Amino acid sequence: MGLKLVMGNVFLVVVLLCSWVSCGTASVSYDSKAIIVNGQRKILISGSIHYPRSTPEMWPDLIQKAKEGGLDVIQSYVFWNGHEPQPGKYYFEGRYDLVKFIKLVQRAGLYFHLRIGPYACAEWNFGGFPVWLKYVPGISFRTDNGPFKAAMQKFTKKIVDMMKAEKLYESQGGPIILSQIENEYGPMEYELGAPGRAYTKWAAEMAVGLSTGVPWVMCKQDDAPDPIINTCNGFYCDYFTPNKAYKPKMWTEAWTGWHFMADYLLVGLPEFGGRVPYRPAEDLAFSVARFIQKGGSFINYYMYHGGTNFGRTAGGPFIATSYDYDAPLDEFGLLRQPKWGHLKDLHRAIKLCEPALVSGDPTRMPLGNYQEAHVFKSKSGACAAFLANYNSHSFAKVAFMNMHYNLPPWSISILPDCKNTVYNTARVGAQSSQMKMTPVNRGFSWQSYNEETASLNDKSFTMAGLLEQINTTRDVSDYLWYMTDVKINPDEGFLKSGKWPVLTVSSAGHALHVFVNGQPSGFVYGSLENPKLKYSEAVNLRAGVNKILLLSIAVGLPNIGPHFETWNAGVLGPVSLNGLNEGRRDLSWQKWTYKIGLEGEALSLHSVSGSSSVEWVKGSLVAQKQPLTWYKTTFNAPAENEPLALDMDSMGKGQIWINGQSIGRYWPGYKASGSCGACSYAGWFDEKKCLSNCGEASQRWYHIPHSWLNPTGNFLVVFEEWGGNPSGISLVKREIQSVCADIFEWQPTLVNWQLQASGKVNRPLRPKAHLSCAPGQKISSIKFASFGTPEGACGSFREGSCHAHHSYDAFEKYCIGQQSCTVTVAPEMFGGDPCPSVMKKLSVEAICS
Repeated sequence: MGLKLVMGNVFLVVVLLCSWVSCGTASVSYDSKAIIVNGQRKILISGSIHYPRSTPEMWPDLIQKAKEGGLDVIQSYVFWNGHEPQPGKYYFEGRYDLVKFIKLVQRAGLYFHLRIGPYACAEWNFGGFPVWLKYVPGISFRTDNGPFKAAMQKFTKKIVDMMKAEKLYESQGGPIILSQIENEYGPMEYELGAPGRAYTKWAAEMAVGLSTGVPWVMCKQDDAPDPIINTCNGFYCDYFTPNKAYKPKMWTEAWTGWHFMADYLLVGLPEFGGRVPYRPAEDLAFSVARFIQKGGSFINYYMYHGGTNFGRTAGGPFIATSYDYDAPLDEFGLLRQPKWGHLKDLHRAIKLCEPALVSGDPTRMPLGNYQEAHVFKSKSGACAAFLANYNSHSFAKVAFMNMHYNLPPWSISILPDCKNTVYNTARVGAQSSQMKMTPVNRGFSWQSYNEETASLNDKSFTMAGLLEQINTTRDVSDYLWYMTDVKINPDEGFLKSGKWPVLTVSSAGHALHVFVNGQPSGFVYGSLENPKLKYSEAVNLRAGVNKILLLSIAVGLPNIGPHFETWNAGVLGPVSLNGLNEGRRDLSWQKWTYKIGLEGEALSLHSVSGSSSVEWVKGSLVAQKQPLTWYKTTFNAPAENEPLALDMDSMGKGQIWINGQSIGRYWPGYKASGSCGACSYAGWFDEKKCLSNCGEASQRWYHIPHSWLNPTGNFLVVFEEWGGNPSGISLVKREIQSVCADIFEWQPTLVNWQLQASGKVNRPLRPKAHLSCAPGQKISSIKFASFGTPEGACGSFREGSCHAHHSYDAFEKYCIGQQSCTVTVAPEMFGGDPCPSVMKKLSVEAICS
């Protein structure tokens, strides 16, 4: 009876899986080993590229570079607020042309993972939700709430139906092999309890009921209902196990650099005022290899290309405009070396192991206290091994299958034939690059216009008490004006003593200007960790009526946390005056006049037509270091094809437009505090381990897409909030400054292994140093070269105790004047062995120009 019951349950599970994933006839399914596409198990390497964070003109190049980097799949969220800015009014054009993006992926021969959500988080404004959703009667986000579920289902079905109509699911011959519903909901479900669990069940059933013909996933959702696959997100996911034995082990977000992980507190993100985190290529490769050796079959890099938060799409609040993410493709779409190349080599090594990886469970073999091997074997005889050294300080010499292997600290060696090492995560064979930002103009000729601060116009309205900012502006603008009158009697004591009263303003964030009688009185701002702020300063008041004018500034809506739709911004009070004859006067509940947005926004000063509606100041009279000032200029596009940016280091805080297109918010005046120490790849990584930009602007350069420019007469507008110096703004191009190689002698390479495996050579081959400048550049000089025991990193190499004095000769002979060159790492190339019996390496840096 017990056996019959068990068999009955198994049969029920199979029936459910077959009905939901279309077993037998489906072109995409799964088992415990992998995702199965057209009957073949596959180890899939994926990368996140978010279509709105770049331009359609950039998409083909990004996708091609991803393919060349060894990716099989492109992954992206679907951004609800970009596609449905108003209820029932949809937008799928320009940067939001989702269908075009997916078809470009298909044309490149890659698969697609569609993360519909429709909650994205993604450090995107309001987590991807349209602001109008907040005002649907009775709504409560991401829980067992009727109005929310109805809106979510409507949009999800809209996207699924669009994909079906375009025949984009793999079951229709398209590239989409996976879909995702919800996003990182597990922690939220834990907070909400029963309503959260009910919502999870509903979301899963709703998604499966849409019959896409491909599997659905839920990330960070341990209780994902069958047949949904639960997946892992994080810096490391080797520890992860799916909630059912017949589901594959998937990693939907392998974080390449910035991310968060601390009870809804955003940490380590690209924030204004924050140090910039980065992740060494060696550790990222180590984490991926570790996941594969533990039976992982799907890895997605978040991000593979981060891109730019154009316009006001950055969430947070305080998330920067750059979403570079230390990704293998940088914000501008250029290769980040050595990360891109080191991962490409990793992917090739993993693919060589694929026949064994998808055939059976790994066998673990201890090799020492901190060392182990994972061995995969197939029935057809394929064998692959991963040899790991988890010691973060010491090399380890291990014996495996009657051979000895030397493993660097915190590394994994990959042996696709269980004999020969083709790749080690700590041995970077790819070249490194040092980038530079080169000015391409000699400055701009600016005109200025001062934003009106003395009074408000007929678009203003008056109410008693203080209003919350987001509910008032509906996020149509970052700016909300608050104005009230303060009557001062002639007999006030401070008028004689000169000891001015103190104005105190408490705000829920995110930044605040204070004006008294039209004159600036101060500026305060919060931070990502604490967006709330308080202004408390003595103010110069006069007898009679005084005007207190507050400009509250939002820096993006929240994108994560329980019921983040209820979070506040703006001046919520109290607002008070202290030091009057009466003591303290509370201004919070008196009449306040409000105005949404700036006068310059209403006049569309960022457009050519709108700018003609006001009189601009020219020449020597252009305002300098004055708050709330608009600047405009025109310029011609440079002839070069390199990516372009604006250097805004001389400015404080504000926004930028090019030809009417919003580049986004800038804030170089908010310097990153704290320390940035040395960073080793070895040992556990977290978002605070490797940091840069200490004491500097979190973001200095702001990407200008080439497709937004005209050959001549480009219209540039800057709105400066603090009071920067526009004469310091320059147009720059991003290009390679130098390229480096840092390679050990006898370092394993895939090419050498393939030659040996083919029988063309019967001995180990020396590795080669490959140096390559960008197209149009040539190697002009050799900055550093040392064969021996050099130290340091690209950009800061130095000689060690062992150095071959002819190290420069081969590179000067074969590389100077060339766009690229190759030099074998062998003693005879550098005048002989400078220190026999010592493991040597070559470090070289070549200047590109």
